[in-house]
Amino acid sequence: MQCKSGLKYFLAGAIACGMLVSSAYIAQDNKVVQIDITRSLNVRPVTVLADGTLVHWTKGVDRENGYMTTAAAKVNGDQNSNALPDNPVIPATGKHPAIQLYYNNKYASGNQAMLLADSDTFTLKIPKSKYADFFICLTSAYGKSKLEYDLVYSDGTDTKNITVPDWANDVADNDPDFSYVVHDLPKWSNTGKQTEPNHHNIHALNIHPDRKRTLTAVQLKNNSKTYLLLWAATGVQI
Repeated sequence: MQCKSGLKYFLAGAIACGMLVSSAYIAQDNKVVQIDITRSLNVRPVTVLADGTLVHWTKGVDRENGYMTTAAAKVNGDQNSNALPDNPVIPATGKHPAIQLYYNNKYASGNQAMLLADSDTFTLKIPKSKYADFFICLTSAYGKSKLEYDLVYSDGTDTKNITVPDWANDVADNDPDFSYVVHDLPKWSNTGKQTEPNHHNIHALNIHPDRKRTLTAVQLKNNSKTYLLLWAATGVQI
């Protein structure tokens, strides 16, 4: 419990710092809400560096491969790799606001993502509000995932379906739904061997909530026999 609490306070500080330098997204920083999914995290797909020691991932982005932080990659001998940034708050771009991920070099043993297995349903509880945008951050391994999601409003529910790209696939610059949290990363085995040097991603899905209605929750269901990880959720309130 102390570790989780420490991680929570660390991330809160990192978010604040990240937002100070993230001005590309048109939303105002005080409208951005990082949804706390700490209690739902159940896998560790990122190798981190803790006190100078590599702590390898235990359940990867797929069953054979995961990510590394930049500090871990350098100690591992991969000096020029485009690894995950050491700061888990990813700066805003023109497509999304600053987004908090849950890996961390300091809290090496904590879970970092949530595995959403085939037919599993997960309810994401969020602050009740009207949202201009809402981003679900995902990786789909072993092919594309058919994602069903319910937008639960105070006055009813809308059900939508979308196909999440495989984590090795890029999306078009003008894609109306998907962008990147991180882009063109290598992947590593859980013994530190780099298995591919590039072209892997974490995708950000904008679920486009109705701006005129109060959103209270989002329910997610993976309708494919794939390996779907939820990394983060971030809303932009009106």
